[in-house]
Amino acid sequence: MTTRLRACWSAARYLVVGAGTSILSIFALAGLFAVLLLCPFGVGIPSLAPAIRLARWPVGVDRRRAARRLGEPIPEPYRDGSPLKDPATRRDLAWLALHAATGLLLGALAVGLPLGAVQQVVTAFVWPAVPGGIEGSLGIMVNSWPRAALTLVVGAAMAAATLLLPRAARWQARTARSLLSPGPGVVLADRVAELTATRAAALEAHGAELRRIERDLHDGTQARIAAVVLQLGVAGQLYDRDPAAARDLLVKAQDTATDALAELRTVVRSIYPPLLSERGLAGAVRALAEHCPVPTAVTVDYEAGRPAAVEAAAYFVVAEMLANVTKHAEASEVDITLGGTASLLCLEIRDDGRGGADESRGSGLAGIRRRAEAFDGTLELTSPPGGPTVLRVELPCGS
Repeated sequence: MTTRLRACWSAARYLVVGAGTSILSIFALAGLFAVLLLCPFGVGIPSLAPAIRLARWPVGVDRRRAARRLGEPIPEPYRDGSPLKDPATRRDLAWLALHAATGLLLGALAVGLPLGAVQQVVTAFVWPAVPGGIEGSLGIMVNSWPRAALTLVVGAAMAAATLLLPRAARWQARTARSLLSPGPGVVLADRVAELTATRAAALEAHGAELRRIERDLHDGTQARIAAVVLQLGVAGQLYDRDPAAARDLLVKAQDTATDALAELRTVVRSIYPPLLSERGLAGAVRALAEHCPVPTAVTVDYEAGRPAAVEAAAYFVVAEMLANVTKHAEASEVDITLGGTASLLCLEIRDDGRGGADESRGSGLAGIRRRAEAFDGTLELTSPPGGPTVLRVELPCGS
């Protein structure tokens, strides 16, 4: 019974607030109607789009209320551009009309039903103390016990109707969700646009990575190998005339080849770190933590094989974040958590530094976001001034 009473109280509050937003809906509709009446005279046409945007404010209030009531987010369906061409405008107008017609009535019932039930019960028992009887909430003059019994029946009916308030609140919230959430096809269209953008970013990042590898090979390894070829050619010409000079050139060629091999290994490691294939993601992250100047703890909640591309992305995310912490965070410790499931890799990096991390400042966070979005993943950054900074990355592992 206590749970039901709490549910009734919560529903009554929701409906009473809905009565207030219903009044706002009435004003919004009246304002839009007035602007429409001025459109034939040319005065209302420039004001129509701003009026629609202004009407979105009470709609947004109801959307957030319904989301809290249902315990699930309701995304805004609006698109960039003119609100006159936005399909969400028609759904907003439908909600404003429906809520203006029903919201005030439901709010009145949320207040009147419980108060009326209490009044009926009180009237049924105190009428003998009042000369001439007492008038009940429905206009029934209670001046006899049969009428008092009728009043009790009416009060019981009101109490029973009060117990239905949670259903009314749930209906109002669900109706708001169905009308104020993105319409059919809009979510798919937005998803296609999002995937198109992330694919373009992934292709751009891939192209930049290829250009970097080409530059490293051209400026470093290729130049050293060309020097080795030149030194070997000169040594071959000097071999008969000056064996000592030829021997010196061979030693230099060997040193140059050794340097070229080291640079080539560095380039290969930047493509796919050997630690990932040797130790797996957990071992590779622990190796990064061991080489980080800031004390770093690694916690592995779920250790299993993931696709190589996903592990490589997670590895580079950790490497980039540890570099950021070392350069900018002024932190004394870092905590890295690897978790998730077989179909989702969850990576969380927390430091106790000074906070204030911002993607727009070129700290590598934008690159990390692009790397995550290329896998249809997500990135959440929390970094208030004074810290701590928490970066959470989720990477799907499905095909």
